[in-house]
Amino acid sequence: MDARAVPWIVALPLAGAVANGLWGGRLGRRGVSLVACLAVLAAFLVSAGAARDLAAAGPSPQVVRLFDWVAVGEFRASAALQWDPLSALLALVVTGVGFLIHVYSVGYMADDPDYSRYFTYLNLFVASMLVLVLGANLLVLFVGWELVGLCSYLLIGFWFERPAAAAAGRKAFVVNRLGDAAFVLGILSVWALLGTLEFREIWRLLGDGGGALRGHPGLVAASLLLFAGATGKSAQLPLYVWLPDAMEGPTPVSALIHAATMVTAGVFLVGRLWPLFEAAGPVLGAVVAPVGAATALFAATVAVTQYDLKRVLAYSTISQLGYMFLALGVGGGGAAFFHLTTHAFFKALLFLAAGSVMHALHGQIDLRHLGGLRRYMPLTFLGFVVGALSLAGIPPLSGFWSKEEILHAARAHAVGVWAVALVTSFVTAYYATRAAVLAFFGEAHQPAHAHDPPPAMAWPMAGLVVLSAVGGFVGAGWAAAPLHALLQPVFGEHGKAAAGSGEVVLAVSVAVAGVLAGWWAHRGRREPDLGPVGRVLAAGWGVEALYDRALVRPAKAFSRLLAERVDAGGIDRTASALAEAVVRAASAVRTWQTGNVRQYAAGVLAGAVVLFAYWVLR
Repeated sequence: MDARAVPWIVALPLAGAVANGLWGGRLGRRGVSLVACLAVLAAFLVSAGAARDLAAAGPSPQVVRLFDWVAVGEFRASAALQWDPLSALLALVVTGVGFLIHVYSVGYMADDPDYSRYFTYLNLFVASMLVLVLGANLLVLFVGWELVGLCSYLLIGFWFERPAAAAAGRKAFVVNRLGDAAFVLGILSVWALLGTLEFREIWRLLGDGGGALRGHPGLVAASLLLFAGATGKSAQLPLYVWLPDAMEGPTPVSALIHAATMVTAGVFLVGRLWPLFEAAGPVLGAVVAPVGAATALFAATVAVTQYDLKRVLAYSTISQLGYMFLALGVGGGGAAFFHLTTHAFFKALLFLAAGSVMHALHGQIDLRHLGGLRRYMPLTFLGFVVGALSLAGIPPLSGFWSKEEILHAARAHAVGVWAVALVTSFVTAYYATRAAVLAFFGEAHQPAHAHDPPPAMAWPMAGLVVLSAVGGFVGAGWAAAPLHALLQPVFGEHGKAAAGSGEVVLAVSVAVAGVLAGWWAHRGRREPDLGPVGRVLAAGWGVEALYDRALVRPAKAFSRLLAERVDAGGIDRTASALAEAVVRAASAVRTWQTGNVRQYAAGVLAGAVVLFAYWVLR
């Protein structure tokens, strides 16, 4: 299998979306689920075969040109796909984890009346993400970028008859448009400076630190604009606010968005344009790393006080994405993509376990109303605990290995950022333990309804348990680890990082301390009163309230002004007045039309006299 098979990776889930969209009503639920699941599974198998061939042939990018797309003046862009280590890794994660989520959805959405619409959107989401990661230039990537945003709007607001779901979909769409506007300006800046949008050309022009262009103001501006776009898709400060509300969508959608697809797009963008960010000089260390560190700590502290289990996991996703950007900012590109991979495993597992609780308890997800579920839902309990411990960074689970590499990279380049990451590690272990204790320990609140999920939901969870437990060994800090061997041609020496024994002991001690603190503080399902600090954290540090006062309310007031005063009171009234004047003038002129020939002749004579007088006077 060679690079010519790469277009099929996109075409298969896209075909599944088209088939279910057009003929889903005729296929029936079984046919819809088979088409959707098999399309993503086939894409995964093609990705695996192409990745194997890439490993055998070498890491050089292979570009498949589909057709010439844009040709305007000197600007040329083709619809082309690129197959290299980064796209291979992301394609495997998206299709592999995506397939498990599709299978899980068969059971979770079994009773939903819009079954075929759901799987149409889900297949389209996967196809869009694959366009994003396989695009050979910034223009194709941007198409996938926008399609992912559209699909997120459709899936977050899937139950659009619920006002909260419809509002969450709109919020995600609007907030992402802010980042996307900066992204478009970044693309234009790259073209203006380099004269190309092709990734291979960008890497050729800016390799080895950028050469004469290193630190060029245009590169700095382009990098900042592109990073602003990344903060929107990957929910970093200050554009994170859409992601917690995205929990209004079906839980498998939350798993897909938060684990393997949309939220990793910003991380992928920085990795794909790694030479550009390095050539920009201070951007990585002075902007990307601090934003990632601040987001990681901010979101982790907010998660400590949340009671909606899915919102706990949503803030956890924001925090873990902050870890990835932190790693990119300190030069640990390999560590960032390693954590992206392990995060896909354990975060998808946590969301599917939360979905299992919702499925069993008819939508109940409030931690204050759960408890004692481990006795009634042992498989779900196992899945959640494995995912939570992996999130906390407890060895030898997958999250431990990738988080250790991030901490090592941070300490080697910026001690302040490393300290923030270490504190975040403690808080992460604390809130993960809190969620597990409140949901699965203590007295049961609703034991009559609790049960483990059906096989269609249980098997994907079991697969993710295995991946969360042992998946970290693909890049477990060894130079010969397969993941680092794959990424080293992309990031060079940044593609691998091995922590010293002292650093490992410290990091593990911090994580274990967080677990013990969470267990002690919430034993017996207790919830300690944090006082004013707790209220501030529960309100998300007041950021959304600030946005509401500073941006949302003024924007709504300005919109009402435009609608009521300018549009209705000004433009509409002026147009109506003009129309009324025309009607009155027409009515007055109409009285002249009497049918009397002598009157018409007199009118012609009067007109002739006027014209004659004009010419004489002239």
